[in-house]
Amino acid sequence: MRMIAVNGVALHVEDSGEPHLPALAFCNSLGTDLRSWDAVAGQLRGRVRIIRHDARGHGLSDCPAGPYAVADLVDDLSALLGHLGVERCVPVGLSVGGLVAQGFAARHPDKVPALVLSNTAARIGTAETWQERIRLIEAGGIEAIAEPILERWFSAAFRGSEPVALAGWRAMLTRTPRQGYLATCAALAAADLTPSTSQLPMPTLVIAGSEDGATPPALVEATARLIRDARYTLIAGAGHLPCIEIPDAFCAALDAFLEETAVV
Repeated sequence: MRMIAVNGVALHVEDSGEPHLPALAFCNSLGTDLRSWDAVAGQLRGRVRIIRHDARGHGLSDCPAGPYAVADLVDDLSALLGHLGVERCVPVGLSVGGLVAQGFAARHPDKVPALVLSNTAARIGTAETWQERIRLIEAGGIEAIAEPILERWFSAAFRGSEPVALAGWRAMLTRTPRQGYLATCAALAAADLTPSTSQLPMPTLVIAGSEDGATPPALVEATARLIRDARYTLIAGAGHLPCIEIPDAFCAALDAFLEETAVV
């Protein structure tokens, strides 16, 4: 276990791969931690430097008082990469992690040769939908919303065929610090990166899951259309977390993109 203090927050970090290799920085979704990238990291090992961290308020990272803003999460990523001496990297962001990746790329375009956005958008939901989720959690805890979230995270086929794995991902969700989850919901409620995302100059891979109930394909594709040099890929049969559900398809799309853009 490695903890790194940045911006007054201790972040749980995994940094694997030789420093001279191209760096990929993975940003996880709401209610998950860096383990959601395990299968992808396993397939990439030896070819790239893989940097993962638990976002503030998640996993083993500190959980400062909220509310958070996406800018806070971008600050954390920027400071973490600076601490690690990473001058250029490909951010790979999922859901709220995709907003972080968009924000980082907009702030540091010279440091981002390419960008990967998975199951995300320039704006996710509305202030009203996030306030309703906050209300439900304040009344009954994350447990009260766990089942609907799992239905959005994973396809019906996965939920029916992988009950043991599903139990593990459910535990990850429900054991997320309540304060951190709520503070991140507040960040999502306020975030609309449409103006800055529409100006992103770098080649961008945008991935959607056909069964995603959290960021449906049409929403993800609309964000891809904002970006001048974007490639849109739909992973059939995947829900909101294709890196967990169908990692082979996720890695195939990622590998092709990294080779096309000469990152690896």
